[in-house]
Amino acid sequence: MKQTFLYLTLAFYSLSSYCQKQSTETRDDFKKYYDQFKVEGSFVLYDQNNNKLIFYNQQQFNEQYSPASTFKICNSLIGLETGVIKDENYVIPWDSVVRSNPKWNKDHDLKLAFKNSTVWYYRELARRVGGEKMKFWLDKAQYGNADTSGGVDLFWLKGGLRVTPEQQIDFLKRLHDNKLPFSKRTVDIVKNIMIAKDTLGYVVRAKTGWSDEEKRIVGWYIGYVEKNNNVYYFANCIQSTDLDNSDFARARIEIAYRILDALKVTKE
Repeated sequence: MKQTFLYLTLAFYSLSSYCQKQSTETRDDFKKYYDQFKVEGSFVLYDQNNNKLIFYNQQQFNEQYSPASTFKICNSLIGLETGVIKDENYVIPWDSVVRSNPKWNKDHDLKLAFKNSTVWYYRELARRVGGEKMKFWLDKAQYGNADTSGGVDLFWLKGGLRVTPEQQIDFLKRLHDNKLPFSKRTVDIVKNIMIAKDTLGYVVRAKTGWSDEEKRIVGWYIGYVEKNNNVYYFANCIQSTDLDNSDFARARIEIAYRILDALKVTKE
Protein backbone atom coordinates (compact mmCIF):
# COMPACT_ATOMS: atom_id res chain seq x y z
CA MET A 1 0.00 0.00 0.00
CA LYS A 2 2.82 2.38 0.94
CA GLN A 3 4.64 1.50 -2.28
CA THR A 4 1.52 2.25 -4.34
CA PHE A 5 1.12 5.59 -2.58
CA LEU A 6 4.76 6.44 -3.29
CA TYR A 7 4.34 5.68 -6.99
CA LEU A 8 1.20 7.81 -7.17
CA THR A 9 2.93 10.69 -5.40
CA LEU A 10 5.91 10.55 -7.76
CA ALA A 11 3.57 10.37 -10.74
CA PHE A 12 1.67 13.40 -9.50
CA TYR A 13 4.79 15.51 -9.10
CA SER A 14 6.11 14.37 -12.48
CA LEU A 15 2.84 15.33 -14.13
CA SER A 16 2.78 18.67 -12.32
CA SER A 17 6.27 19.42 -13.56
CA TYR A 18 5.40 18.38 -17.11
CA CYS A 19 2.28 20.54 -17.09
CA GLN A 20 4.13 23.56 -15.73
CA LYS A 21 2.08 26.62 -16.59
CA GLN A 22 3.58 28.82 -19.26
CA SER A 23 4.66 32.21 -17.98
CA THR A 24 5.23 35.44 -19.87
CA GLU A 25 7.34 38.53 -19.34
CA THR A 26 7.20 41.87 -21.15
CA ARG A 27 10.38 43.88 -21.65
CA ASP A 28 9.50 47.39 -22.79
CA ASP A 29 13.10 48.44 -22.12
CA PHE A 30 14.18 46.61 -25.28
CA LYS A 31 12.69 49.48 -27.28
CA LYS A 32 16.03 51.27 -26.99
CA TYR A 33 17.68 48.71 -29.29
CA TYR A 34 15.13 49.38 -32.04
CA ASP A 35 15.37 53.13 -31.55
CA GLN A 36 19.14 52.99 -32.02
CA PHE A 37 18.59 51.72 -35.56
CA LYS A 38 15.50 53.87 -36.23
CA VAL A 39 13.23 50.88 -36.81
CA GLU A 40 10.02 49.50 -35.36
CA GLY A 41 9.70 45.84 -34.47
CA SER A 42 9.15 43.06 -32.01
CA PHE A 43 11.08 40.30 -30.29
CA VAL A 44 10.01 37.06 -28.71
CA LEU A 45 12.08 34.45 -26.91
CA TYR A 46 10.84 31.09 -25.71
CA ASP A 47 12.82 29.55 -22.83
CA GLN A 48 12.09 25.84 -23.15
CA ASN A 49 13.16 24.56 -19.74
CA ASN A 50 11.21 27.25 -17.92
CA ASN A 51 8.26 27.24 -20.35
CA LYS A 52 8.51 31.01 -20.53
CA LEU A 53 7.88 33.58 -23.25
CA ILE A 54 9.66 36.93 -23.12
CA PHE A 55 8.22 39.67 -25.33
CA TYR A 56 9.02 43.06 -26.66
CA ASN A 57 5.99 44.54 -28.45
CA GLN A 58 3.80 41.47 -27.96
CA GLN A 59 1.05 42.88 -30.19
CA GLN A 60 3.07 41.78 -33.23
CA PHE A 61 3.27 38.17 -32.04
CA ASN A 62 0.32 37.14 -34.21
CA GLU A 63 0.80 39.61 -37.06
CA GLN A 64 1.50 38.11 -40.48
CA TYR A 65 4.54 39.03 -42.54
CA SER A 66 6.27 37.64 -45.61
CA PRO A 67 8.86 35.13 -44.37
CA ALA A 68 11.30 36.23 -47.09
CA SER A 69 14.58 34.35 -46.75
CA THR A 70 13.69 32.75 -43.43
CA PHE A 71 11.74 30.39 -45.70
CA LYS A 72 15.10 29.04 -46.86
CA ILE A 73 15.00 26.77 -43.80
CA CYS A 74 11.82 25.09 -45.05
CA ASN A 75 12.89 25.33 -48.70
CA SER A 76 16.09 23.43 -47.85
CA LEU A 77 14.12 20.74 -46.02
CA ILE A 78 11.79 20.27 -48.99
CA GLY A 79 14.62 20.24 -51.52
CA LEU A 80 16.44 17.52 -49.60
CA GLU A 81 13.37 15.45 -48.77
CA THR A 82 12.18 15.37 -52.40
CA GLY A 83 15.65 14.37 -53.63
CA VAL A 84 16.04 17.50 -55.74
CA ILE A 85 19.15 18.19 -53.67
CA LYS A 86 21.22 15.20 -52.55
CA ASP A 87 23.04 16.84 -49.66
CA GLU A 88 24.59 20.09 -48.45
CA ASN A 89 27.29 19.83 -51.13
CA TYR A 90 24.86 19.78 -54.06
CA VAL A 91 25.90 22.45 -56.58
CA ILE A 92 23.60 24.47 -58.79
CA PRO A 93 25.69 26.31 -61.40
CA TRP A 94 25.51 30.09 -61.50
CA ASP A 95 23.37 31.31 -64.39
CA SER A 96 25.93 34.04 -65.21
CA VAL A 97 23.47 36.83 -64.40
CA VAL A 98 25.40 39.48 -62.48
CA ARG A 99 23.47 40.53 -59.36
CA SER A 100 23.87 43.33 -56.84
CA ASN A 101 25.32 41.04 -54.18
CA PRO A 102 28.79 40.00 -55.46
CA LYS A 103 28.77 36.92 -53.22
CA TRP A 104 25.98 35.48 -55.38
CA ASN A 105 27.86 35.66 -58.65
CA LYS A 106 29.34 32.16 -58.70
CA ASP A 107 28.36 28.50 -58.42
CA HIS A 108 26.78 27.60 -55.07
CA ASP A 109 26.17 24.45 -53.10
CA LEU A 110 23.38 24.28 -50.53
CA LYS A 111 25.46 25.22 -47.51
CA LEU A 112 26.96 28.26 -49.24
CA ALA A 113 23.59 29.33 -50.64
CA PHE A 114 22.12 29.20 -47.12
CA LYS A 115 25.04 31.14 -45.67
CA ASN A 116 24.93 33.81 -48.40
CA SER A 117 21.11 33.77 -48.56
CA THR A 118 21.47 33.35 -52.30
CA VAL A 119 18.08 34.07 -53.83
CA TRP A 120 18.72 32.66 -57.33
CA TYR A 121 19.79 29.28 -55.90
CA TYR A 122 16.60 28.87 -53.89
CA ARG A 123 14.38 30.10 -56.71
CA GLU A 124 15.90 27.45 -58.97
CA LEU A 125 15.50 24.85 -56.22
CA ALA A 126 11.81 25.72 -55.91
CA ARG A 127 11.31 25.45 -59.68
CA ARG A 128 12.89 21.99 -59.64
CA VAL A 129 10.64 20.88 -56.77
CA GLY A 130 7.59 22.14 -58.67
CA GLY A 131 4.41 23.84 -57.53
CA GLU A 132 2.41 20.72 -56.68
CA LYS A 133 5.07 19.15 -54.48
CA MET A 134 5.92 22.48 -52.86
CA LYS A 135 2.30 23.05 -51.85
CA PHE A 136 2.04 19.47 -50.59
CA TRP A 137 5.02 19.89 -48.27
CA LEU A 138 3.99 23.32 -47.00
CA ASP A 139 0.60 21.91 -46.03
CA LYS A 140 2.18 18.84 -44.46
CA ALA A 141 4.71 20.90 -42.50
CA GLN A 142 2.01 23.42 -41.53
CA TYR A 143 4.27 26.30 -42.50
CA GLY A 144 2.65 29.70 -41.97
CA ASN A 145 -0.49 30.10 -44.05
CA ALA A 146 0.93 27.63 -46.63
CA ASP A 147 -0.09 29.99 -49.46
CA THR A 148 2.04 29.39 -52.57
CA SER A 149 0.25 31.90 -54.80
CA GLY A 150 2.44 34.30 -56.72
CA GLY A 151 4.67 31.81 -58.52
CA VAL A 152 6.55 28.71 -57.40
CA ASP A 153 9.83 30.64 -57.25
CA LEU A 154 8.49 33.86 -55.71
CA PHE A 155 5.65 33.02 -53.30
CA TRP A 156 7.80 33.49 -50.19
CA LEU A 157 9.24 36.78 -51.46
CA LYS A 158 6.46 38.61 -53.32
CA GLY A 159 3.59 36.12 -53.23
CA GLY A 160 0.97 35.05 -50.74
CA LEU A 161 3.03 33.20 -48.12
CA ARG A 162 2.75 34.77 -44.68
CA VAL A 163 4.02 33.79 -41.26
CA THR A 164 3.72 35.23 -37.76
CA PRO A 165 6.46 35.41 -35.12
CA GLU A 166 4.46 32.80 -33.19
CA GLN A 167 4.52 30.46 -36.20
CA GLN A 168 8.25 31.03 -36.66
CA ILE A 169 8.86 29.91 -33.07
CA ASP A 170 6.56 26.91 -33.49
CA PHE A 171 8.32 25.81 -36.68
CA LEU A 172 11.74 26.12 -35.06
CA LYS A 173 10.59 24.07 -32.06
CA ARG A 174 9.32 21.30 -34.30
CA LEU A 175 12.55 21.43 -36.28
CA HIS A 176 14.68 21.11 -33.16
CA ASP A 177 12.53 18.31 -31.73
CA ASN A 178 12.44 16.37 -35.03
CA LYS A 179 8.65 16.70 -35.17
CA LEU A 180 8.44 17.98 -38.73
CA PRO A 181 7.39 15.55 -41.50
CA PHE A 182 10.93 15.15 -42.81
CA SER A 183 13.50 12.41 -42.35
CA LYS A 184 16.12 12.69 -39.63
CA ARG A 185 18.81 12.85 -42.31
CA THR A 186 17.13 15.82 -43.96
CA VAL A 187 16.64 17.63 -40.66
CA ASP A 188 20.21 16.97 -39.52
CA ILE A 189 21.63 18.45 -42.72
CA VAL A 190 19.53 21.59 -42.36
CA LYS A 191 20.38 21.98 -38.68
CA ASN A 192 24.05 21.81 -39.64
CA ILE A 193 23.88 24.49 -42.35
CA MET A 194 21.90 26.73 -39.97
CA ILE A 195 24.81 27.10 -37.52
CA ALA A 196 25.58 30.82 -37.22
CA LYS A 197 27.73 30.68 -34.07
CA ASP A 198 29.45 27.74 -32.40
CA THR A 199 31.24 28.58 -29.17
CA LEU A 200 32.35 26.58 -26.16
CA GLY A 201 29.29 27.81 -24.26
CA TYR A 202 26.49 27.73 -26.81
CA VAL A 203 25.43 27.10 -30.41
CA VAL A 204 23.21 29.43 -32.43
CA ARG A 205 21.25 28.19 -35.46
CA ALA A 206 19.59 31.05 -37.32
CA LYS A 207 18.46 32.69 -40.55
CA THR A 208 17.90 36.24 -41.76
CA GLY A 209 15.12 37.52 -44.00
CA TRP A 210 14.27 40.75 -45.83
CA SER A 211 11.13 41.65 -47.77
CA ASP A 212 10.28 44.82 -49.68
CA GLU A 213 6.72 46.00 -49.43
CA GLU A 214 5.12 49.00 -51.10
CA LYS A 215 5.77 51.46 -48.30
CA ARG A 216 8.06 49.63 -45.89
CA ILE A 217 10.76 47.02 -45.52
CA VAL A 218 10.52 44.05 -43.15
CA GLY A 219 13.48 42.17 -41.71
CA TRP A 220 13.78 38.93 -39.77
CA TYR A 221 16.38 37.17 -37.68
CA ILE A 222 15.06 33.89 -36.27
CA GLY A 223 16.64 30.83 -34.74
CA TYR A 224 17.47 29.05 -31.54
CA VAL A 225 20.30 28.87 -29.02
CA GLU A 226 21.38 25.61 -27.40
CA LYS A 227 23.06 26.25 -24.07
CA ASN A 228 23.44 24.35 -20.79
CA ASN A 229 20.94 21.63 -21.75
CA ASN A 230 18.35 24.26 -22.60
CA VAL A 231 17.00 25.67 -25.86
CA TYR A 232 16.04 29.30 -26.37
CA TYR A 233 13.98 30.02 -29.49
CA PHE A 234 13.82 33.58 -30.77
CA ALA A 235 12.26 35.68 -33.52
CA ASN A 236 13.22 39.27 -34.20
CA CYS A 237 11.06 41.11 -36.73
CA ILE A 238 11.86 44.71 -37.67
CA GLN A 239 10.10 47.18 -39.95
CA SER A 240 10.99 50.56 -41.43
CA THR A 241 9.27 53.04 -43.71
CA ASP A 242 12.69 54.46 -44.56
CA LEU A 243 13.38 52.37 -47.64
CA ASP A 244 16.95 53.70 -47.74
CA ASN A 245 17.83 52.81 -44.13
CA SER A 246 21.50 51.85 -44.57
CA ASP A 247 21.61 50.08 -41.19
CA PHE A 248 18.57 47.90 -41.81
CA ALA A 249 20.41 44.73 -42.83
CA ARG A 250 22.66 44.62 -39.78
CA ALA A 251 19.90 45.86 -37.47
CA ARG A 252 18.04 42.55 -37.84
CA ILE A 253 20.98 40.65 -36.38
CA GLU A 254 22.50 43.18 -33.99
CA ILE A 255 19.23 43.93 -32.21
CA ALA A 256 18.66 40.20 -31.69
CA TYR A 257 22.10 39.63 -30.20
CA ARG A 258 21.90 42.70 -27.98
CA ILE A 259 18.67 41.35 -26.54
CA LEU A 260 20.04 37.81 -26.25
CA ASP A 261 23.08 39.24 -24.44
CA ALA A 262 20.85 41.29 -22.13
CA LEU A 263 18.93 38.11 -21.29
CA LYS A 264 22.24 36.31 -20.70
CA VAL A 265 21.40 33.73 -23.35
CA THR A 266 24.49 34.44 -25.44
CA LYS A 267 26.48 36.06 -22.67
CA GLU A 268 27.60 34.68 -19.33
